[in-house]
Amino acid sequence: MDDIAVLANPGAGRGRHRGVFSAVLDRLGSRGGTVRLLEAGSAEDAEKVCHRAVADGVGALVAVGGDGTLHRALQAVAGTDVGFGVVPAGTGNDFAAGTGVPAHPLLAAEEIAVAREAGRHRPIDLARIETPQGDVRWFGAVLAAGFDAIVNERANRLRWPRGPRRYDLAIMLEAVRLRPRRYTLDLDGVDHSFTGVLAAVGNCASYGGGLRICPAADPADGLLDVVVAAPLGRVALARLQPRVRRGTHVDDPLITSYRARRVRIDTPGIVGYADGERVAALPLEIGCVPGAVRLLR
Repeated sequence: MDDIAVLANPGAGRGRHRGVFSAVLDRLGSRGGTVRLLEAGSAEDAEKVCHRAVADGVGALVAVGGDGTLHRALQAVAGTDVGFGVVPAGTGNDFAAGTGVPAHPLLAAEEIAVAREAGRHRPIDLARIETPQGDVRWFGAVLAAGFDAIVNERANRLRWPRGPRRYDLAIMLEAVRLRPRRYTLDLDGVDHSFTGVLAAVGNCASYGGGLRICPAADPADGLLDVVVAAPLGRVALARLQPRVRRGTHVDDPLITSYRARRVRIDTPGIVGYADGERVAALPLEIGCVPGAVRLLR
């Protein structure tokens, strides 16, 4: 059997799965094939080594880590016939959860090994982003383009505190400045422009480690789910936050949901975040590409 290239981030999820990392690699190769660990010193290097592995004809590419690690690997495997495996080991494992991958790393690794031996894969949709500069990015879970993206941007600029508390501080700082924006939103050629504070485009249901922002999203239906929020004050936003984790916020009259094959979204001053990773400033064109990745499961 062909080589299995593995992009891994042992420090993902604050290292809580570091102890089973060697066992994951053993399990991946338990049914044949040579497991090759890709070495990368940065996110940019990670993408380069994944692209090189795919270009060299690797049999499968496996991402071990959270959604950030997965996002880097997807850039190389999307649209190819290379099998793709996901071993969830991060703080947020939203793509894995949305595609039914076992939550335990060893079970996920075993499922990949079995699928490779059987020659089995599941076609999964991906979202393809096009920027005005002509750059292309892929994502598997959700693109944030509203208040949540602003919080990510602020958190990335903070040097203190570290860990989840940095995001708590970013939320507090940005909530004070919360204001509605005018969004241009085009769905399959139909204008749905609105004024509001939130816009999310989902291939899967959740982001941020289980926040079900697009609860009805199905990564195998050929469509993207789009969820937008009308103008909200700080109190209304705080009231909706716990409902987002359950996915019941979409029943609120201030929330509107759509489905589309192609989305164009724009508003000044927002940088989009996909799979928790910084992508580019709006405007962005997002299209659903059915079966863009061959998920080994």
